[in-house]
Amino acid sequence: MTDALRPMTARPRLYEQVLDRLRAYVAEGGLRAGDRLPPERDLAARLGVSRASVKQAIVVLEVQGLVEARHGGGTYLMRDSLDPEPVEHMVERRRRLPDVLEAREALETKLAELAAERRTDEDLSALHTALDRMAADIEEGGHGVEGDRLFHAAVTAAAHSALLAEFMRSIADQVTESRTESLRQPRRPARSLAQHRAILEAIETGRPAQAAAAMRRHVRTVAKVRLLDWDPDEGE
Repeated sequence: MTDALRPMTARPRLYEQVLDRLRAYVAEGGLRAGDRLPPERDLAARLGVSRASVKQAIVVLEVQGLVEARHGGGTYLMRDSLDPEPVEHMVERRRRLPDVLEAREALETKLAELAAERRTDEDLSALHTALDRMAADIEEGGHGVEGDRLFHAAVTAAAHSALLAEFMRSIADQVTESRTESLRQPRRPARSLAQHRAILEAIETGRPAQAAAAMRRHVRTVAKVRLLDWDPDEGE
């Protein structure tokens, strides 16, 4: 008789134990998306394990889209917990993806158009600051996720439309996910930065139609990435 279904006695692998401790740390500490985890060296010392075990756990969390490990800049939460997403939720989210991407294109295109008409000097300063941060992160080997987030938030603010801003907040989680996955694709961060600069130039020079067109090209590229239809060797 086969013994394939004999009782399991193996203990959890060390990195899996690290994962459990990190999930508990985030939950007990009330950490939220955007918060930074302690450095790998500190985690290893406090947990009494090797840095290799900590690094392996961080890689698992990255693959699950729960954290972003920035080159030379630490590891940041992408969600409000480190609990993996239930499969049924993931399936439903994927099913709704095309609708979300269409909504994002409609909203952000209009926001860019309005920003070109209504932006203030303070708005332009925020846009430049966001792109500077994105560029610096990419230069250091990162993905530029936080600078990207700040840029789109600044465009929304520059449009000075409370209702459109509320609509954007309603799809914020889906936008965050699309941003993270897009910027992890080969050669995507530099392309995204160039697209952002084109958007900013049109907004700064007060050209609504050009700002809308530049934003539409950018968001459609993100959609291609999310729908697995983007070729990094193409111009866009």
